[in-house]
Amino acid sequence: MNKLLKFIKYLTVFLFALIFIQCSSEENDDTGSNGSGNTPSLTASLSSLSFEDTQVGQNSQLKSFTLSHTNLSSDINLTTTSPFELSVDGSTFSTQLSLPVLTTSSLIFVRFIPDAINTFQENIVIQTTDIADDIVITLNGSGTPVIHNYLTFNRTRVAFGGGFNQTSVQTFNLHNDLSNIEAIKMYVKLTCPSGGCDEWDVFANVKVTDPLSGERYEMARFITPYWNDNSQLPRGFEFDVTDFKSMLTGNVELRIRTECWNAKGYEVSVDFDYIEGTPDYQYYGITRVLNYDNGSQAGVPYGVAHTFDLTRSINIPSNAQSTHLRTIISGWGGQAASGDPDGRTCAEWCYRTHSVSINGANMFQHNLGPLGCASNPVSNQAPGNWTPDRAGWCPGMEVPTRIDSFTSSMAGTTFTFEYGFENWTNTTTDNSFYPISTFVVVKSDTPISRAVVVD
Repeated sequence: MNKLLKFIKYLTVFLFALIFIQCSSEENDDTGSNGSGNTPSLTASLSSLSFEDTQVGQNSQLKSFTLSHTNLSSDINLTTTSPFELSVDGSTFSTQLSLPVLTTSSLIFVRFIPDAINTFQENIVIQTTDIADDIVITLNGSGTPVIHNYLTFNRTRVAFGGGFNQTSVQTFNLHNDLSNIEAIKMYVKLTCPSGGCDEWDVFANVKVTDPLSGERYEMARFITPYWNDNSQLPRGFEFDVTDFKSMLTGNVELRIRTECWNAKGYEVSVDFDYIEGTPDYQYYGITRVLNYDNGSQAGVPYGVAHTFDLTRSINIPSNAQSTHLRTIISGWGGQAASGDPDGRTCAEWCYRTHSVSINGANMFQHNLGPLGCASNPVSNQAPGNWTPDRAGWCPGMEVPTRIDSFTSSMAGTTFTFEYGFENWTNTTTDNSFYPISTFVVVKSDTPISRAVVVD
């Protein structure tokens, strides 16, 4: 009898223990399992996505990630915020997706469509009722301005001899509507012909023809590299030519010139980016002030008596809201001409500070000093003498454009302009020159006429 009681006692304890273990298992199983006893899981193949810069209103390249999941019984919901969108097929996009759990993985496509010039950071939030914690993927992208590109000269050969010319003049159709154009950039790409490039660093520029006067306005100047092109720069030399926007619309005549003195020369390509945005002012006008810029030796002689007139009278329209001067200048010639005590000969090598006088007062200064030629990214110029600093320019580089802005609009005023060089006397028979172009630019939010310049 005692043995039977002991057996019943042990059996009772065993049954209670078994019941306790089963209850504990059920109490701990709060993961929302689908009855199989397996834990649901959901993972994403990445935690962030960064998009390349994308023009406003344009679609980015698609990016994607994978969702992997097991033991889910409810749909997976994905939510993001514009300007980012989601898709399961790479074709139909929205800011929300609901995925039935029919397979164990899903490929999700993401695109970026910026609606403004801005940097955007948003998230994709991934949820399912089977799992308490959300998955968050960070999204980053920058909206950039819409750019209209126009190719003009396309590997146009300029040289001297061999049937080639130093200049090429052609007409092109450029952007018509300038109302939402904030800036215009010009790029000049030099390519070596099959026989190689000119071995010298030579004066070169790009001009636009004024449709009213027929005069050619120097928009940009550069010095060619020794022995090579500028292919080390992805798009070549870059210039901001927004000041000429009133002339760079519709049918436009352009001229390129390189002062090459052999038949090698260059193949020259010129293209323009018209960049959408909010213009600083709706209307521009530009007028020539000085134009001694048709070659290195067409500039103003330096250190000797000359007849070049460097004074002007300028009248600004009454509705001008902004006025500035735009100058390009570089020293040339005089390799053996007398120079400074440090041995730097003029005008290529001698550092100078030029003055711009307004109504007789020295108002603006132009420092023609070193630019750091040895750091020029167009560095493949051996065996040319490209590393020493010149006076305000370098071989294989853009010649700086010098902007002198008036602190007031100058509206309705007439003032005198004079460009001045430092005093210096050339005691040799070698010539020195400063090729120079200066323009006066007026701007307004109402239609504006050009400034009037009297020689």
